[in-house]
Amino acid sequence: MSLFRAIATVGGLTMVSRVAGFARDLLIARYLGAGPVADAFFVALRLPNFFRSLFAEGAFTAGFLPLFSRMEASEGRAAARVFAEQALSVLLPVTFVFSLLAQLAMPAVVFALAPGFAAERGLADGRFELAVLLTTITFPYLVFVSLAALYGAMLNSVGRFAAMAATPILLNLVMIAGLPLMNAHVGGPGHALAWSVLVGGIVQFLWLAWEARRAGLSLKLRWPKLSPKVRELFRLVVPAAIGAGATQVNLIVGLMLASLLPAGAVSFLFYADRINQLTVGVVGVAIATALLPTISAQLARGEVQAAVANQNRALEFGLLLALPAATALITVPFPIISILFQRGEFDAATARATADALLAYSIGLPGYVLSRSLTPSFHARQDTRTPVRIAFVTIAINLGLGAALMPSLQHVGLALATAVAALVNTLLLGWLLHRRGHWHPDARLKSRAWRILVAALAMALVLHGLDRFLLPAWYAGPEPLRLAALAVLVGAGLLTFLVAAVAIRATRPQEWKAMLRKPPKTLPPA
Repeated sequence: MSLFRAIATVGGLTMVSRVAGFARDLLIARYLGAGPVADAFFVALRLPNFFRSLFAEGAFTAGFLPLFSRMEASEGRAAARVFAEQALSVLLPVTFVFSLLAQLAMPAVVFALAPGFAAERGLADGRFELAVLLTTITFPYLVFVSLAALYGAMLNSVGRFAAMAATPILLNLVMIAGLPLMNAHVGGPGHALAWSVLVGGIVQFLWLAWEARRAGLSLKLRWPKLSPKVRELFRLVVPAAIGAGATQVNLIVGLMLASLLPAGAVSFLFYADRINQLTVGVVGVAIATALLPTISAQLARGEVQAAVANQNRALEFGLLLALPAATALITVPFPIISILFQRGEFDAATARATADALLAYSIGLPGYVLSRSLTPSFHARQDTRTPVRIAFVTIAINLGLGAALMPSLQHVGLALATAVAALVNTLLLGWLLHRRGHWHPDARLKSRAWRILVAALAMALVLHGLDRFLLPAWYAGPEPLRLAALAVLVGAGLLTFLVAAVAIRATRPQEWKAMLRKPPKTLPPA
């Protein structure tokens, strides 16, 4: 499967997942709004997902997949499967013990990551006690999603991207069903959502284990043993666990600071991040998922120039989608948030506060996406330490800038600090790759980048005009008219960008057909 077909496969399924995720978020907004229960649940959701990003989909995949690919290429699939079984035998007890210890120490964990909640200890509706309870329910999700990450990495390594890309759809569907079905039976909507997260993790694991069995990659559980290959894996995983997913680390920093603000701040940031992460999830994750096994295999075969070429095309693809998305979210954040979420407990004031956070987050959106295109180049070379050093720099920037901006800008300052940290992260990754001779932007990437920016700015002018002069009356109308306004914004923005991009040769329609059909033998001139 070519790189772009793989990206299209992962991106398409991720888009389905994001649509299901929006349906889920609409339910959450309707049932919870942006009050104390919502704040507590978002902490309970964020914590296991944070460790999932570091230990499972982040660090473990970054260390395991290149080793598995290299072993399969040099020693065959049977030997690679034995290595996977050895990794499984260690991963299962490690994540189980970690989850158990975290549950026993959950009050301290919640205090460390949401210190502002502790001020409400003892109150009947305090966020702290509720956050501790809900996180205790959700945290075992980490065990199942870590096992799922191992099976997913194996499937991706052999070119079967669809199964892993479909797993978030399952989680969203379980949560959509679980909220109304369990709401009246487990203590309220917050509890129903927490239990749904755990059930969703179990379903994800079972799905990928079945798909791996169908692909001839079923694993036997061995007695834990630190073989040389497993020790090598942990040498890669440990530093990656510290530095993987700088975006997630920075979001946790934002969560810690937001917990010090009045009730609702955590929820504003969550809803805004959900919209902002749509592009990151669909584009950034798809590129990273497809790029890591592709360039790992190419470097293992000594095809260095091919790996660099794929790196440039991945960056071009990321810019082509990230720049217009960021421009649109910066130009019309309030209509997007208001039309999508403003109903039930989610009122106009909440929509305005969330829109302000979305605008700030969106400034860093290209950074979020492009870092997913650059980090695999380090991991494919089995360098998991460099992203760690860069992560520490960006975390310090996020913490310092967030603390400085929070008194004046409240939650918006935290979102802006996260955006700046994401941009710095991307710039440092690219600079170090270029300095080491592992990547250089080719003529096509340089030519296309500024053209994409010009097309995005043309789109921004159209969106601003529609928002200012044509659609305000629609925003205040009945629900069908509000949804029609959003459709006009999306359709007009997309059409304007595509027409402008094709007109100034930021992209060419025939290239997209070629990308999805097979890898082109020669790249067209810029």
